[in-house]
Amino acid sequence: MQKFKKLISLFFTMFKIGLFTFGGGYAMIGIIQRELVENKKWISQDEYLDIIAIAESTPGPIAINTSTFVGYKIAGFLGSIFATIATVLPSFIIIFIISLFFDAFMQLKVVEYAFRGIQVCVAYLIFSAGFKMLKHVKKTAFNIITFVISFSIITVFSVCAFSFSSVYYVLTGGGVGIIVYLISLISSKKSGKFKKGDK
Repeated sequence: MQKFKKLISLFFTMFKIGLFTFGGGYAMIGIIQRELVENKKWISQDEYLDIIAIAESTPGPIAINTSTFVGYKIAGFLGSIFATIATVLPSFIIIFIISLFFDAFMQLKVVEYAFRGIQVCVAYLIFSAGFKMLKHVKKTAFNIITFVISFSIITVFSVCAFSFSSVYYVLTGGGVGIIVYLISLISSKKSGKFKKGDK
């Protein structure tokens, strides 16, 4: 009974997030973090950062991947299904209704101005989500260097209008992280062997 209540609570929480989030997955990250980490405290901040990293690194939209991982973390396999369906359902219903009246819908001046306002709001939501995640990331030398290099490259490529997929940023960051981990693992083993021989 307790698990069923948690599943229902998870479903309605994710449904609300899906219903009131504009701007896609990146805009949704901050709202999921506020609802599940800060308000409900179902997962920790560190766990959420790990989930975001996994969701970004795996195929598919980040919002759906994040919802699936969060649902699984909270309530297992059924939780992942409930969270994913709840996140997708509002968008599916709204887009389906809009598609029936698309031409007439897009000609309305009210809709045009509403979309302009939403664009500004979406930019803020994405920036806010990124800033919150940056605050909670551990300030190690590796993290700071990776952030500065990534940010600089993205800025230069955007200003110079170079076409470079964000997939490569993710893959490069993951590759560099693995290399640094392996180097630290090898160096720690060497220092361990040295200490044993020293004794």
